[in-house]
Amino acid sequence: MQQENKESSSPDKNPDNAPSANQDGKAEHNHQAGLPDAGAVAGQIQHEVQTARRPWYRVLRQARFLLGVYLIMLALFASLAFWVHVHPVLQTDVAITREFQENQSPWLRTFMIAVSYLGNTSWLFVGLIALAVGAFWFFRLRLEAVLIACVSLTSSLLNLAVKLLIERPRPTSSLVTILQHASGKSFPSGHVMSYMAFWGLLFSLSIMVFKGRSWWRIALLIISGLFVVLVGPSRIYLGDHWASDVLGAYLLEGLWLWLWLWLYVQLKARGVLASSKRSDKASEHG
Repeated sequence: MQQENKESSSPDKNPDNAPSANQDGKAEHNHQAGLPDAGAVAGQIQHEVQTARRPWYRVLRQARFLLGVYLIMLALFASLAFWVHVHPVLQTDVAITREFQENQSPWLRTFMIAVSYLGNTSWLFVGLIALAVGAFWFFRLRLEAVLIACVSLTSSLLNLAVKLLIERPRPTSSLVTILQHASGKSFPSGHVMSYMAFWGLLFSLSIMVFKGRSWWRIALLIISGLFVVLVGPSRIYLGDHWASDVLGAYLLEGLWLWLWLWLYVQLKARGVLASSKRSDKASEHG
């Protein structure tokens, strides 16, 4: 009887212990081969993302400070929109575009086309947005993932509505050089608004949510910042938009982005879509 009990409790013959033995064997094999364990790497990245977050009281203080700035932006946008609706062609716009287009170097033209390429390729841009949403959701930043999708979608609808309302025609070849033809109305720039909605939001989240000098945070700040800054000049240089179209897009999307970030801060403070681990920790401290 004692021998039978020993045999039944043996880990080699017990089917319940077989999976754990196989997993231990795989982990030991990866360790001996010098290969990192996928679960450990994912856990390390998630821990780094979680520990890089800023205190929410600082975020709320920054949001209140920005309220006055964006109210001024709203007044400027409304004034600009009314002016370009009454005066579709402004001599200042023509002069700025001609100044931008004085340098017709092949490298500069290629660079400006490359900056605007993402906005010209809808499937690529949508895929990039979906990838960002999936990445944030995977790292348990669920509210941020939903925010990225909502801001991009509503920004496109807002741009379409304002274009139909203002009905400003695009630049013509009789006034400036058209290096890239685009259809639809001109005010405000759809490229600038979509880049602000996506890259501008990523830039804002990198400042508001994360802290420290991690390589991924620095890379995200640089890449997103460059796209936001360069898309405006590229639209003017290519002859797709007037400078006032670009300015209006920056103003409108800046205001729209702030409204979403304000809502995001309020929801985040209430723990909406918080991960289960964070919710458990919050309940323990409470």
